[in-house]
Amino acid sequence: MRAVGCRPAWLAIGLVTLGSVGLTASGLDFPLPPWLRYLPLAASLVLFGLPHGAVDHLAPARAAGEAVTGRWLAAVGAVYLLLGGAYAVLWMIAPVASAALFVAMTVFHWGQGDLYALDALGSTHLDSAGVRAGTVLVRGGLPMLVPLLRYPERYRAVVDAWVALFGGGLGAAWLFAPDTRIALGLGFATLTVGTLAAGYRASDRGWRRDAAETGLLWVYFLVVPPLVAVGVYFCVWHSLRHVGRLVGVDDGAREAFDRRGTLAALARTGRDAIPLTAVSIGLLVGVGVVAGVDTDPRVLAALYLVFVAVLTLPHVAVVTWMDRVEGMGLARIQ
Repeated sequence: MRAVGCRPAWLAIGLVTLGSVGLTASGLDFPLPPWLRYLPLAASLVLFGLPHGAVDHLAPARAAGEAVTGRWLAAVGAVYLLLGGAYAVLWMIAPVASAALFVAMTVFHWGQGDLYALDALGSTHLDSAGVRAGTVLVRGGLPMLVPLLRYPERYRAVVDAWVALFGGGLGAAWLFAPDTRIALGLGFATLTVGTLAAGYRASDRGWRRDAAETGLLWVYFLVVPPLVAVGVYFCVWHSLRHVGRLVGVDDGAREAFDRRGTLAALARTGRDAIPLTAVSIGLLVGVGVVAGVDTDPRVLAALYLVFVAVLTLPHVAVVTWMDRVEGMGLARIQ
């Protein structure tokens, strides 16, 4: 987990944060060109983002220590068909509610991923149900809530674009009002400090790592423009941590890591992800063509994010099941 999921993320997020802080401190007005704002999101199609969920057909059996059989494949396929299909229908009939569900689901799932990583790194301060639940909310809320505090108009434009795909409008002007954002910011800051304080252990390196990561992400999402921030985070933080988990449950990937290092393990897991990543991209392109979606980057990004949302619901179900089988994450209550 440290080699695959954490060190690259610390480096990438740290460098982007320093670059953004440096530009702000210099006083230079350097608006990012549209292609650069959307580049991390576009890269996530093939660089860890979409592929990190494309091993879901193999991961549950491996997490359970069993061979991948037709029964396992059918079970995962049924989860994706039923949950993904139902959520796709919900987007068509209630896009605003679906957008809200996507944000809430992402808070849970991204927090869930970070909680697993903290466990895998040997943290001992997460020793109560309250601290573990608070950690999920804090870690998942950082990428979903903090950008709203500084960049409300850009945040609203992205969510508006999701809803506009289905002919609707977001509304909810109250959510982006200064008073609401101040209240949300104060409440979330209190939750962050309270959760860290509740888990404080003076001699625990895991707590210090948790606090350092949390502080870094607070600064990162406050100073980096939202599309860039979330796109980079999705690729190199959340997705790589899940890839580290996939390496951990795959005997072949672990052997490749032990013998030849991180790149060999990534190549092994990437090979498993290629078929369903290709199918997903083909399906996404097909939906765009059939629906006659505009080629404006904002519209294409909205289509991709809604597509990711539909895939995320069954992915969350698979990961939650893995947590239960492995006794990790929220399933690890002491």
